[in-house]
Amino acid sequence: MTLRAFVVGHPIRHSRSPLIHGHWLAEHGLDGTYERIDVAPDAFEAFFRGLPGSGFAGGNVTIPHKEAAYRLADSLTPRAQRIGAVNTLIVEGDRVRGDNTDAPGFIGHLDQSLGEGWADRTGGTALVLGAGGAARAIVVGLVERGLSVRVANRSPERARALAELDPDHVAALAWEAVPEALAETGLLVNTTSLGMAGHPPLALDLAPLPDRAAVADIVYVPLETPLLAAARARGLAAVDGLGMLLHQAVPGFAAWFGLRPAVTPALRQKIVADLAAA
Repeated sequence: MTLRAFVVGHPIRHSRSPLIHGHWLAEHGLDGTYERIDVAPDAFEAFFRGLPGSGFAGGNVTIPHKEAAYRLADSLTPRAQRIGAVNTLIVEGDRVRGDNTDAPGFIGHLDQSLGEGWADRTGGTALVLGAGGAARAIVVGLVERGLSVRVANRSPERARALAELDPDHVAALAWEAVPEALAETGLLVNTTSLGMAGHPPLALDLAPLPDRAAVADIVYVPLETPLLAAARARGLAAVDGLGMLLHQAVPGFAAWFGLRPAVTPALRQKIVADLAAA
């Protein structure tokens, strides 16, 4: 029997998820498909309600449907509950379970890029720039790994709202205080659109960061943002945004197709080549 999964969004043609899952299906010789489905916001609930009996084992959810999927899911993983958004659906009989794999995706990429023990080497402290949906998932992942996290956002109320996720381990920081805070930061994470193609760069002097610090950017177009270039120039570990995209796909594939795939150099090169050709 052919196993079927999907990615749903609006628009959806830009999604590279079919390339990722298609690579794994071919690599493991599995009888399965992974399809792009464009669904407008006003049609998403009907699409969601039709999933049981549709023949799909589940799928990914992308912009703008993550919050709607969270509200509609019959059950949620604890992580999805904390994040308040769903990016992965698993059809279980006549019910649909919602998960969010962005948090383990980000942490998995750090594990692969920085090696075992990175949280201890960076001093167990992180500064996250931005307070949107991606930041929320990343903060949850960092707290689960045992880090203390500060969040800075140009709209301070959004940073404060994110800090309320776990007041014992997450604190809001004024955007103007970021330069001073760098001296006590082991991991700097940019979740804003600054540095993305078509957007201004993130203007931040990295000189105060400790020599043991690492810098991560969730932007992957371009793959090397000005922030990451500055980090490398300072001799710091730099982690690009592509790995989060690749690693967040692993749990969904395992749930739908029954096999846990690996994020390999061959897969990464395939996506890098596709980005370059776009």
